[in-house]
Amino acid sequence: MSDRILLSQAQVTEVEERYVLDALRSGWVAPLGPHVDAFEAEIADRVGVAGALALSSGTAALHLALLELGAGPGKVVVLPTMTFAATANAVLYTGAEPVFVDSQRQDGNVDPHLLIEAVDTLRTEGRDIAAVITVDLFGRCCDYASIEPALAEREIPLLEDAAEALGASLQGRAAGSFGRVAALSFNGNKIMTTSGGGMLLSDHNDLLERCRYLSTQARQPVAWYEHTEVGYNYRLSNVLAALGRGQLSRLDEMIDRRRQIRERYASGLAHLPVTFLGRGGAQRGDDDDNCWLTTLTVEDGPDADAVVGALSRQRIEVRHLWKPMHLQPVFDRARTFTTGVSDDLFRRGITLPSGPALSDDQIDRVISTLVSLISDQGQ
Repeated sequence: MSDRILLSQAQVTEVEERYVLDALRSGWVAPLGPHVDAFEAEIADRVGVAGALALSSGTAALHLALLELGAGPGKVVVLPTMTFAATANAVLYTGAEPVFVDSQRQDGNVDPHLLIEAVDTLRTEGRDIAAVITVDLFGRCCDYASIEPALAEREIPLLEDAAEALGASLQGRAAGSFGRVAALSFNGNKIMTTSGGGMLLSDHNDLLERCRYLSTQARQPVAWYEHTEVGYNYRLSNVLAALGRGQLSRLDEMIDRRRQIRERYASGLAHLPVTFLGRGGAQRGDDDDNCWLTTLTVEDGPDADAVVGALSRQRIEVRHLWKPMHLQPVFDRARTFTTGVSDDLFRRGITLPSGPALSDDQIDRVISTLVSLISDQGQ
């Protein structure tokens, strides 16, 4: 039986082993330590922001950022419907109300015009908007040239959820540098990993320091444990930060391999009725994407359910695109501004195996399986 082909397995080498061994031998095995400090500095330098705060998850980063942007009961937060649940869950953690906005078809990212329409409609209704969250979907930056100035004009803070996009850029600016504050994820399947972890990025050091304080149980700077407000246990461990530093040193190499995989898919599937999200658009190609996951829609042939099921039987892990939040039972009463685009992307879209450790032979096996499936069902 052939080996199972995984979607986005972490690739760990001797480089990461050396970093982790250094952390273990140093005795800094609890949260915080010299590797955490160095990891924050290196990520901030890579993205080009003033500072960074290493945390236990990307969800923790979103939660703290929203608190500092003023999200809470009686407030609304506007965000894309096409995203992982963590983005929306973090809004609920604060007591604010999520309002979902649909996608643009070419790449699945939030529709910038519909986003601003939603903001203006909510403002007209007298709603208090604490923040707008964007999500750089599958490693591609949103249309910040349209979104940032429109929100600045309306004095609404922007939180960039760049969990999937480290290493991507737009017009010379790195993912993670947009808005007032940005969140990264280093979960096991991301472009680089700390096993579990995340980070806040900002040019506003006061915001980062406030979040740093909250992330360590809001402990007061006195000789005993003194707490004047509720905090959170959200800091990253020194050992995991060491793993992250090793991964970061190879980030460009891993992005290059994912790009090679995307090109192989594009070439091998070119004759099929499929559309690669974000690729070959009239205004933007995918040269600035980090190619975290290669995603496509099947225009004529089996739907996503059929593709996922058929490839799973061949021991190939493919997945649907994110199920839109407005279709999730937990958010079935949420306010939405939808056009039907995200529903259609979910029905027809899949993500393909894209991890940097995959071989060309494995990618060719995915391609041949897809060709057989789509060609047979398209006849």
